[in-house]
Amino acid sequence: MAAAWDLKKAGHDVVIFESAGYVGGLASGFKEPHWDWSVEKFYHHWFQSDKDMLALIRELGLEDKVVFPRPYTVLLYKGKWYPFDSLLKMALFPGLGWGLNKIRFGFVGLFLRLTNNWRALEKVTADEWMMKWAGRQVYEQMWKPLLVGKFGPFYRDVNMAWMWARIKARTTRLGTFQGGFQKFADLFAEKLRGLGVEIRLGARVESIKREQARLSVRSEKGVESFDKVLVTTSPNLMAKLCPDLPENYLKGLLELKSMGAVVMTLSLKRRLSKDGFYWFNIPKEEGYPFLALVEHTNFVSSEHFGGDHIVYAGDYLEAGHEYFSLSDEELLERFIPAFQKFNPEFSRGWVKKIWVHKTNYAQPVPLVGHSKNIPAIQTPIDGLFFASMSQVYPWDRGTNFAVEIGRRAARMMG
Repeated sequence: MAAAWDLKKAGHDVVIFESAGYVGGLASGFKEPHWDWSVEKFYHHWFQSDKDMLALIRELGLEDKVVFPRPYTVLLYKGKWYPFDSLLKMALFPGLGWGLNKIRFGFVGLFLRLTNNWRALEKVTADEWMMKWAGRQVYEQMWKPLLVGKFGPFYRDVNMAWMWARIKARTTRLGTFQGGFQKFADLFAEKLRGLGVEIRLGARVESIKREQARLSVRSEKGVESFDKVLVTTSPNLMAKLCPDLPENYLKGLLELKSMGAVVMTLSLKRRLSKDGFYWFNIPKEEGYPFLALVEHTNFVSSEHFGGDHIVYAGDYLEAGHEYFSLSDEELLERFIPAFQKFNPEFSRGWVKKIWVHKTNYAQPVPLVGHSKNIPAIQTPIDGLFFASMSQVYPWDRGTNFAVEIGRRAARMMG
């Protein structure tokens, strides 16, 4: 959508093919009839440092609809939750111990904030680098749970540049859009249509081939020709859509590793966190059946959801994990004992409704020396371009970097 905005403004005719019946992709949402706001299928928010997304929102004239509430993020230590949403709170966190560990934590954080030399950091794993410079206690208490939670069996393989980017680019202030991300995506689509961009919903593309001087795009509705095509799917799907790509480019696409995600959203009759906490970071070794628990209505008011309390429980998982095959009810049964740890009063009767969303492509896994594995935006097929979450490296995936790479691709397409 960001690419379409720039290409149309540059004078090109633009058609968007969207296989779903709505816009927004992984940032899309859903809504109950009595809710004023939508809820994202896969949890999203913005950081104050998301300059590309915030700049686009300004261009669209929608900046007055962005809000930055101040919620509480907490981390578990010895069965207790501690605030963890500012540098001061992090420094006071008891899991770090005192003295040297606190100093090492501070210096590592400062160094990573100040340095821009991420290429040196991608030559070593985050596991090795953090053990060496932060020390065992700080690493195992603070950074290892993040790596294990995000990358599961691959956590030892992830390079340090990914960790650098995460610390460098993120802020403790979190933002959202009035009405939810789906509202933003719908308003963006309206603005695109107003410019004359054609958005076709429920239009799944089946293949893309070079024929004579143009690219032919086959969808369920037939075959059409275009001068240039930008594909924004996963690398795996890109390889299936464009089998005529040269072998080395295809091989590069198929060798990229990624984690999937399973996210349960619940609407509850009562608030889950008695303390009003918003984001619970949960170390995997504590035995919880998910990585993070987010009480969305401790970030934005439950009034937007007809008084329902909205909670997310989610995890990054490798393809083939049993959660992908469990029914929604079976997954809820797994999660209920964990909800009771957050609030002993919790019971099944609190649950009004659940939704479970699953995707095989949620978190790219960046290995050592990963920059050489990134597929070029301009593919070897003339006029065919590819922009995905796997190419925003060293930055972590998110809507901000989707906008950045989309606009970069548009500049290359001219």
